[in-house]
Amino acid sequence: IGLMSVTVFPVRLLLLSFLMLLAWPFAFTASLGRSQFVIEPQSWWRRFIDLCLRVIMRAMWFCGGFHWIKVKGERAAASEVPILTVAPHSSYFDAIPVTMTMCSIVTNLENRSIPVWGTLISYIRPVFVFRADQDSRRKTVEEIKRRAQSGGKWPQVTYFYCSFTTSLHSFSGAFIPGLPVQPVVLRYPNKLDTVTWTWQGPGAFKILWLTLCQPHNPMEIEYLPIYTPSNEEKENPALFANNVRKLMARYVCVCASVRMCLQSVICHNRLKAGITDKVLEDQARIARKLQGDKLGLQDFAQFLKLPVTATLTQVHSLFDKLGDGQIDIRHYVIALSTIHRPSKSMETLKLAFKMYESEVREEILQEDLATILEIMLGVKNMELSGLFLDTGKITYDDFDRFIEQHPHYFDFKDHPHAKSCNGQNHSKDD
Repeated sequence: IGLMSVTVFPVRLLLLSFLMLLAWPFAFTASLGRSQFVIEPQSWWRRFIDLCLRVIMRAMWFCGGFHWIKVKGERAAASEVPILTVAPHSSYFDAIPVTMTMCSIVTNLENRSIPVWGTLISYIRPVFVFRADQDSRRKTVEEIKRRAQSGGKWPQVTYFYCSFTTSLHSFSGAFIPGLPVQPVVLRYPNKLDTVTWTWQGPGAFKILWLTLCQPHNPMEIEYLPIYTPSNEEKENPALFANNVRKLMARYVCVCASVRMCLQSVICHNRLKAGITDKVLEDQARIARKLQGDKLGLQDFAQFLKLPVTATLTQVHSLFDKLGDGQIDIRHYVIALSTIHRPSKSMETLKLAFKMYESEVREEILQEDLATILEIMLGVKNMELSGLFLDTGKITYDDFDRFIEQHPHYFDFKDHPHAKSCNGQNHSKDD
């Protein structure tokens, strides 16, 4: 990465800056004299500018390493589907599908004042949310309804959601009009995740630096089939949102998104102060005794020794996979440990093994290990059959030896035999 930082990174950064500045006069010119509330027929020169902007922005992302963007499915026309629901919103690079389609978005009013980028945002005529205005939510919903019911005259409105869990519930503006929506799933199937942003993770510049240092940054955009609401869903936007959430969750691994959303909830509500290694050990000990017994919201509150609040309800719902109000507390402890000590993944792994081990033998089942790795690494349906004997069980020591022999198979950087980016072993003196 050191070599890429002094060779590829500055060149890419310069090209990105140049292309963004090149796009600015086009967006500024096309925005002159155009109303944000009235749609008018698009003249030939505005259509030409729109085409130029798409080409420039695609060239910009290409220079950033997003050489080939795989698009699955087909985006429906605005007259057919006025609203796109996109998830998970986990990266600054989620703007890529917007620049490819020039759809409108829902964004904070403050973003309009961002130099250069704010002009590009204004060009696509977004629905601005002014959080200082107490009536902003109602106005935003009314504007979305007005555009959605225009019969395709307005560009499609793109709604971004941070995950496939509570975000769809917390603000159901996209579903209030009761019109068909098209779910869109974003994926970054890169071996080393440099694009995902979290509250405790690296800042914007570090993400940009690491991403631009990658030789290639793969991305997938999948347009799912149009979801047409039933009469019941039209009357109940929360039900509509929940059913769309379940549909989208089938197409991706939800665990990474759950961890990100859990981290956001913890940081926003200052819950992290009460989390220590000892607390995690105590919770794991109780979870082991439960042996997979599910906990409802009240039991979950007793487990954490906290009152039932909106925040606690939100955290509980993150792990309610089946939607039956019951969770496996072991999943919560593993995710919490992963967030609390991201540089100590082997300790989290050992903690997880203890929770899943039987009382008689220190072994866990293959499906249990798959669940642990799915939560910790965000990798679903990992092939593990080669690790197991005929018994279908494995001990922590056996798995630790496997990691030692295959250090690149799993991303446990704190393992004594893990390799760093330059191929050298980590040590305390590094």
